[in-house]
Amino acid sequence: MMTGAAAAAAMAFALTKEHVLVEAAEAGNLHTVERLLRDGADIEQRDWRGRTALMSATHANQVATARRLVEAGADVNAKDAIDDSPYLYAGARGQLGILRLALDHGADLRSTNRYGGTALIPAAERGHVEAVRMLVEAGVDVDHVNRLGWTALLEAVILGDGGERHVQIVRVLLAAGADPALGDREGVTAREHAQRLGHMRLAEVLEAAR
Repeated sequence: MMTGAAAAAAMAFALTKEHVLVEAAEAGNLHTVERLLRDGADIEQRDWRGRTALMSATHANQVATARRLVEAGADVNAKDAIDDSPYLYAGARGQLGILRLALDHGADLRSTNRYGGTALIPAAERGHVEAVRMLVEAGVDVDHVNRLGWTALLEAVILGDGGERHVQIVRVLLAAGADPALGDREGVTAREHAQRLGHMRLAEVLEAAR
């Protein structure tokens, strides 16, 4: 039977092992990640931020490490303390390598972030053209409305810079069936927002889609 001191030591080792896994994943230390997985570390253990090893690797865009963790069964939908998951974060940040991994390994296309938005909405806002293409092709709802009352189309116009990337994104969304007639909570459409913001190229594209 294990003594109290031995049990405490074993528990401390276990906690340290899981903590090291998260840190190693974030640092992209694939050798350490491999060793800890072989030693039986809990792949879904979370740190004080609620992040799993995969989530930490995603934050640091450690693609090789993320791939190894996903191959070992890491959950691409496991959310942290602020309702981000590896899938949602990679989509929002335009991290194409990890986003592809997530989409190929069970990403929940209906999952939402703390703003009630899908991965597509922040990807559109931040001008991540290829991420938007990937998410649209995967089947994310192009007309999903977040807690602000905005769709991906509205957010690309309202929070985008009106430049070439956002013009491309608006074209991709429209081609995928996004409804240009959907307005915000006040009924203001993406075209009307584009006109008010002086984003004339966006306004022209949206006018043609009416």
